[in-house]
Amino acid sequence: MTTNTTDGDAFDQFDDEETEQQLGATASGRKRLFSKELRCMMYGFGDDQNPYTESVDFLEDLVIEFITETTHRAMEVGRTGRVQVEDIIFLVRKDQRKYARVKDLLTMNEELKKARKAFDEVKYVEDQQ
Repeated sequence: MTTNTTDGDAFDQFDDEETEQQLGATASGRKRLFSKELRCMMYGFGDDQNPYTESVDFLEDLVIEFITETTHRAMEVGRTGRVQVEDIIFLVRKDQRKYARVKDLLTMNEELKKARKAFDEVKYVEDQQ
């Protein structure tokens, strides 16, 4: 009786894929960047506290695709080859929810900059005394 060695190779292949996924890599070799944040967001929106890894990976693929497409479109809008805040605003201007969120984030960023600057000035004055 002969044994089929290709079955053993197939099992080794699955072991390798599981090891890669445990290390945070995809089948394409790309590292998972947002898994932790997406798990928290999914839980916050009503999913299980520990959502399926496949669901998180699928959602991350969608997020990466969206970011990539938006970045490429933004590079074509303004100065070619550069992405500026105004380019992103231009792209989302017709989507009221995205536009409002971008404006909120930009406003919050400015407020944080002012708060940091004020804090640094107070700290500088205290250090001088």
